[in-house]
Amino acid sequence: MNIQPEAFLRTLFQTAVERVAPERALPGQVPEPPTGRTLVIGAGKGAAAMARALERLWPGPLEGLVVTRYGHAVPCQRVLVEEAGHPVPDERGVQATARILEWVSDLSADDLVIALISGGGSALLVQPAPGLDLATKQAVSRALLRSGADITEINCVRRHLSAVKGGRLAAACHPARVVALLVSDVAGDDPAVIASGPTVGDATTCADARAVLERYRLRVPTAVDEVLRTGRGETPGPEDPRLAGVENRLVATPAQALEAAAERAREAGVTPWLLGDAITGESRVVARDQATLARRIAAGEGPVQPPCVLLSGGETTVTVRGRGRGGPNAEFALAAALALEGHPGIWALAADTDGVDGTEDNAGAWVGPDTLDAARRAGVDPLACLTDNDAYGFFAALGDLLVTGPTLTNVNDFRAILVLPR
Repeated sequence: MNIQPEAFLRTLFQTAVERVAPERALPGQVPEPPTGRTLVIGAGKGAAAMARALERLWPGPLEGLVVTRYGHAVPCQRVLVEEAGHPVPDERGVQATARILEWVSDLSADDLVIALISGGGSALLVQPAPGLDLATKQAVSRALLRSGADITEINCVRRHLSAVKGGRLAAACHPARVVALLVSDVAGDDPAVIASGPTVGDATTCADARAVLERYRLRVPTAVDEVLRTGRGETPGPEDPRLAGVENRLVATPAQALEAAAERAREAGVTPWLLGDAITGESRVVARDQATLARRIAAGEGPVQPPCVLLSGGETTVTVRGRGRGGPNAEFALAAALALEGHPGIWALAADTDGVDGTEDNAGAWVGPDTLDAARRAGVDPLACLTDNDAYGFFAALGDLLVTGPTLTNVNDFRAILVLPR
């Protein structure tokens, strides 16, 4: 067997991303045309690519607007594309959201709204609840992102501070039929969590949002506390009659991406071992656990024998305590390198399927048996970098960042740990 570890791991990542690309995900999921108008709206890192794929599939008239992250736009013929800030919302997002609400303000029961929703939509589809302004929402978003809260908790708060999330966007489309096509970037693929569920009735309450803020000891502006405490931020519930005609369809999921990578591994004669597509927790803790399992396998004590690859997805988090740069995947890779201690038979790659690890320009990073030795030669202290949350700086110094640019889809983290026989 002639496996080139870095090339092999990169191929698995690319295979996973290609499986959940909009052009692969949308065929067979598009609804029948209505007797009235067809309007396209949407938000997320994959929204523009989804709109382009839909245009190629749609047989009749089509119009609308989607908003995506800066750098993630693609040319569309009939659907307008706006770019805005992510992960912290900005004024461009507010303006784009206002235009979307204008588009859906005069629909009839004969019309169809196709909502294209993907990860990142929480920050991109933004209109503060009455009594709040953008600066306040930005401050809360930054605090949540640094707190270590997971995406479910973050989105619970976002829904109750928004005029469009938690089913409010779909309610604004009433009485038109709404079909939402969803690319899942969340553990468990819950449509209510993807982009904070703009087309899904919300089962959480303002009290739940307050509990998240209290759990992470986050102090928020008085206006936020008032919106939550008075119940002004309550969202439409699952039984809201305005949502009766809404259909939410999952068109791409983390499990699909992992299974595509697993199949590619099998073709190469490497046994895949799937650890799960919904793994959450602190990146460095998950990395230590998976590195420990890989070392057991290398020693012949694990559930599978080398050559094998451990595959996992989900969304790990970083509680920021230092001043460095780096997202959850680079931090996973750095923590894994420390835990593996230069093991001669183990390599690893961790990357975000959207091509952006947190707020940086890399998708993630990769690790090999020589990572720690290379760091010492470069004068870089791996433990100090981990303590400072500076995984980006660590891998940049080694030239081991994985940089892909925007992939135009998003099913969250992809991790692969390759164990070869010695």
